[in-house]
Amino acid sequence: MTLINHAWRLKTRPVGLVKPGDFEWVGEALPALQDGQLRVRNIHLSLDPAMRGWLIDRPSYVPPVQIGELMRGLAVGVVEASNHPKFAVGDIVQGMFGWQEYLQSDGTGVTKLPASPLPLEANLGLFGLAGMTSYFGLKEVGQPKAGETLLVSGAAGSVGALVGQMGKVLGLRVVGIAGGADKCDYLTRELGFDAAIDYKAAGSDLRKQIKAACPNGVDVYFENVGGEILDAALSVMNTFGRVVVCGLISQYNATEAVPGPYNFAMVISKRLKIQGFIATDYGNRVKEMVADMATWYAAGQLKYRVDVVQGLENAPLALNKLFDGSNQGKLMVQVSPLPA
Repeated sequence: MTLINHAWRLKTRPVGLVKPGDFEWVGEALPALQDGQLRVRNIHLSLDPAMRGWLIDRPSYVPPVQIGELMRGLAVGVVEASNHPKFAVGDIVQGMFGWQEYLQSDGTGVTKLPASPLPLEANLGLFGLAGMTSYFGLKEVGQPKAGETLLVSGAAGSVGALVGQMGKVLGLRVVGIAGGADKCDYLTRELGFDAAIDYKAAGSDLRKQIKAACPNGVDVYFENVGGEILDAALSVMNTFGRVVVCGLISQYNATEAVPGPYNFAMVISKRLKIQGFIATDYGNRVKEMVADMATWYAAGQLKYRVDVVQGLENAPLALNKLFDGSNQGKLMVQVSPLPA
């Protein structure tokens, strides 16, 4: 029986939030499996803020997705057929499999995942790009020291929530910035943040509220948002503070230039270190990350939650949940049923 692989291909470059016509839903017959190949059925597809940046036609750390190309995306799947010596039917695998139901591959870029008692979704919610970004961004770029103050923007997102919890494990005072009272309550009551600031309610008083929540200033600022929040954070940094630039989601859908930061002179007067990074820079150290985070999770020091959208057909518009504030945890699409 011929398998039809449904997939999303980029049709036109989005302006602002993704719209229904920006992607094309296609169905393509899969060829017969050749020697040295395997077929993967995608189960969970990660939706990440970086995806919006991949749709912009400009130089970046990876080439932009081209018109007509399969949309790029990290996924976890199960091997359903294999003529490959290193993969067996039933193996759980992960890789940049894209926005499609099936991947047919010679094994390049396909990673076999070890058996785990955790739900399959943990491979994206805890140990995937979110885990790598949080772990290496804070530990390697932020260089935290016990007793310091860590400020995290986008703190209720999949990365920000893990960063804050790791900060507590490492002995820091942790303050999160998030949008809405419910998210702030989640940070303090569920995740153990020392304080949380609702930027939507703070308005022009954001800087004042950050100062009140961080009476000793900020030593490490983990940046996920940019714009006015970055500007306010720069104004309360301590001398020799570190700014970890993970993302700038306030800019990804902007149709006009995002103002600021107006306080950039603080970089000189406070001798700040500002560094951007990409999680895959640390791809050769994944085992270290998994070992530490699995230990912290088992000890009850790390929690994660997922926001699962059902059906690959809903992926394009679901991506907007990352930018309108409606997602609740690590956003992913369930492409197909879990293995029996």
